[in-house]
Amino acid sequence: MLDNTLSTLGEGPVWLADEGVYYWVDIMGKQIRFFNPQTGVERQIATPQWIGAAVPAGKGRLVCAMGNGLYMLDLASESFQEIAVPESHLPGNRFNDGKCDPAGRFWAGTMSLTSEPGVGSLYCLERDGSVRRVLENISISNGLGWSPDNRWMYYIDTPTCEIWRFQYDLASGQISGKQTIVTVPDGQGTPDGMAVDAEGMIWVALWGGYGVARYNPDTGEQLEFIRLPVSQVTSCCFGGEHLDELFITSANIGLSEEELKAQPLAGSCFRIKPGVSGLPVAAYQPAEEA
Repeated sequence: MLDNTLSTLGEGPVWLADEGVYYWVDIMGKQIRFFNPQTGVERQIATPQWIGAAVPAGKGRLVCAMGNGLYMLDLASESFQEIAVPESHLPGNRFNDGKCDPAGRFWAGTMSLTSEPGVGSLYCLERDGSVRRVLENISISNGLGWSPDNRWMYYIDTPTCEIWRFQYDLASGQISGKQTIVTVPDGQGTPDGMAVDAEGMIWVALWGGYGVARYNPDTGEQLEFIRLPVSQVTSCCFGGEHLDELFITSANIGLSEEELKAQPLAGSCFRIKPGVSGLPVAAYQPAEEA
């Protein structure tokens, strides 16, 4: 566990290799939080809306998936500029998890604020700034990842308890051939955020499941399980100088007083060495800057 990392709903961890810094979002706390593991230096940036994800975009910027849309954040001035609001007609939705694909597109999805099923979607912010809807009838858009050879995209709609795999075309960003590769059994939590390691295995945070599971996407077999002292595990990413650390976020939202006493670390971030390395983080790459 890392001190001073408590969040209400920690999510979306990212390793900034050039700066040697981890950051993550506190969705309900409306913050992006930065932590340098070498110096212990922390930084927090307040966001004007709930924030589901933030991804690197070069030149000291992050692209943020916030309550009603996608925004560019300048880290120096801490100012936000609107990119797109694709669900202006759905004020009851908010953006949730998001990641960049290896070609520099930003993928992020939405969910209902009241847990209404099937009203969310998965969107792709293209490098030219246009937005396309890729999937609809989504309930809680969550974990995203790509295989090391760029052949596959992984995706999670949390209430299904399934992890999906799509054929992925790097050049066009098109996906096809949906497969369910893992179904999380009852009693093991529901799948949330994910990371892909250098061996092509996927690491999935299990909300309500007290840990992170490693799966083989070809067979669906659970290979490993990292148990944590908190129930609401939300996401993970690889980081550190050699990308051999797994940085894990969690939440304490919705826990009763009794549960919080039993889980005093709920909402904290954790850092472990799982014995395998991960893939470098992909950044958003605007076409005009290529």
